[in-house]
Amino acid sequence: MRLQKYLAHMGVASRRHAEDLIRAGRVKVNGQVVTVMGFKIEPGRDEVTVDGRPVNEPERKVYVLLYKPSGYVTTVKDPQGRPTVLDLLRDVPGRIYPVGRLDYATEGLLLLTNDGELTLRLTHPRYRIPKTYLALVEGVPGAKTVARLRRGVELEDGPTSPAEVEIRRIKNGRALLKLTLREGRKREVRRMLAAVGHPVKWLKRIKFAFLTLGDLKPGEYRYLAPHEVARLYQMVGLSSPQYKN
Repeated sequence: MRLQKYLAHMGVASRRHAEDLIRAGRVKVNGQVVTVMGFKIEPGRDEVTVDGRPVNEPERKVYVLLYKPSGYVTTVKDPQGRPTVLDLLRDVPGRIYPVGRLDYATEGLLLLTNDGELTLRLTHPRYRIPKTYLALVEGVPGAKTVARLRRGVELEDGPTSPAEVEIRRIKNGRALLKLTLREGRKREVRRMLAAVGHPVKWLKRIKFAFLTLGDLKPGEYRYLAPHEVARLYQMVGLSSPQYKN
């Protein structure tokens, strides 16, 4: 492969700018400065540097949808020694990180990836990515309480955005609620429901954006399909990635 094409392929610079780097003597192949246009290298065998820094294969992007069980923390490491969600992903290549958090006792859908820009946008309130939960609560919220949740609830860190709320089932003095939020505050669902007098007994996230758990069981995971990744990109205003499954 021609050197300038290789530099462009690796994302170092455009083809034209790569040629400028070569002419300026800033590119070395196997420790030797190369200034000749059209110089050919063998990717994977020849060592190429720009300004002394190696040109490495870009990190392959990985996108995983996990059914997080309760009893796992959504961090890379836990100072208390509790199991983390990464303990469930031993066969996933490279290092990936959670997109947002589910607390220790909460189960359900969790995305993990090494795509930093996508993570930043999916978790930023500006993009209002919907997240849907099932919550079993103590007591049965009345019409005024449901209306209050739909308007937004005042918490210690300010009012929440309006939530979509419906009562799915009532049994033994407890209600099963379905809630959709477009924020990502810490323990927001639990704090909202506690604030209106209906503490959460069980909580599960069933949907993130358009993604659902499908047939996954707790602790199981799958890789996102290319069209799913492209749709997430579209939702947050990014150009579709050059993604390989």
